[in-house]
Amino acid sequence: MNALPDAIVQYILSHMRNARDVASCTCVSKRFKESMPLIRSLYFPRNSFDDNNSGADPDTVVSRMVSSIVWLEELVVYCPFSSAGLASWLSSAGRSLRHLELRMDNLTEKQSRNETLSKLDCIGYATVLESLKLWGVIMVNSPKWGLFKNLRTLEIVGARLDDRALSDAFRACPNLTNLSLLGCDGLRSVSVQLQQLEQCRLDFYGLGNCSLTVSCPKIQLLEIQGCSWIRVDQTSCLRNLSISNSAGRVYKVDFGRLGALEFLSIKGVQWCWDAVSTILQCASEVKHLVMKVEFTGDFEALLPFPEVDLVDFFNSHPKLQTFEIHGAMFAALCQKNSLKSVDSKFVIPSLEEVVITVRSPLNAEQKMSTLESLLKYGKNLRRMVIRILQMKNCHNSADDFFEEICRFRYLNHKVVRIE
Repeated sequence: MNALPDAIVQYILSHMRNARDVASCTCVSKRFKESMPLIRSLYFPRNSFDDNNSGADPDTVVSRMVSSIVWLEELVVYCPFSSAGLASWLSSAGRSLRHLELRMDNLTEKQSRNETLSKLDCIGYATVLESLKLWGVIMVNSPKWGLFKNLRTLEIVGARLDDRALSDAFRACPNLTNLSLLGCDGLRSVSVQLQQLEQCRLDFYGLGNCSLTVSCPKIQLLEIQGCSWIRVDQTSCLRNLSISNSAGRVYKVDFGRLGALEFLSIKGVQWCWDAVSTILQCASEVKHLVMKVEFTGDFEALLPFPEVDLVDFFNSHPKLQTFEIHGAMFAALCQKNSLKSVDSKFVIPSLEEVVITVRSPLNAEQKMSTLESLLKYGKNLRRMVIRILQMKNCHNSADDFFEEICRFRYLNHKVVRIE
């Protein structure tokens, strides 16, 4: 290292991130110490001050290191800190800071009465941020932010949010292209209206009864968990859509035509059949489809799926290439009238892979007929996976059905696989 020019040494050391390593390097030599102000990124792990024998205040240490850097672009802090400390760091580095990630720990601590600004409010000092990631946030009051014109990515993980506070936060970030709200609760009605948004991931905890409205003309990827009423306008660019509700039921979905959609996944314990049929009709051009809905029914009663005509289904989705289907929808396709009158010209033109989960031996004959029909009419089918999941039956019918599936697999071993 001593033989290297100063510029090379400075370039190498500028790629250090861990705060402990940076602090250690300042003790190596005068040359190393003089290079430390040129680093661009600082990372303080959760255990940064676990062995703090000197008794130094963590806020003071972080503030000293941040203020010593000429042009800090990224700051990641997982160790505990106060509002005053955060305000100090961001006041010092706010003009250069592009990426900020904070473990807030607001969910388990209370704001001191002496703190005039909350940790959330202090983020407003970093006016030129391009990405912001927050862990463990309470946002029940609107954050006192200005306008983050450069902010493109916002990710909040593990948060308690309020409808109005979240809306105000969105207004402060009008140019977002990537939004992630993961493991968040407290929301009842959410509206996302961001003109530049391209990717949106929403994961809401609670009773699963949140309503959602999305109006983003450039949206390409949308993942939703925990909503019962969903309305999405301006879907011309939407290519990837996932909707699930593990706690509640999905009552209604309202989409425009999903002409650009390539991937669709719908999951949950219970969906109203109108919601299922609506999303399938809108997604007639979809290429990859995942259906893992257990039951239908508009109210408390859990009902099986109504009969779905296999021919009509595949005629309505001619571009479908991969199809993963859970027990309820597979049973709906296996009704005895589904294959009663099949046109001799009928083919499933694009299907290449199908994954089928079978959970019951009921209607075994119809199910075997459907499996055979998929293989017969799927001219381009290269792979069929049959998953036998939690099949419980004390009669011989379960064993007989499994033997039939094994025989089917044996006769078509190049395509069929059992899991």
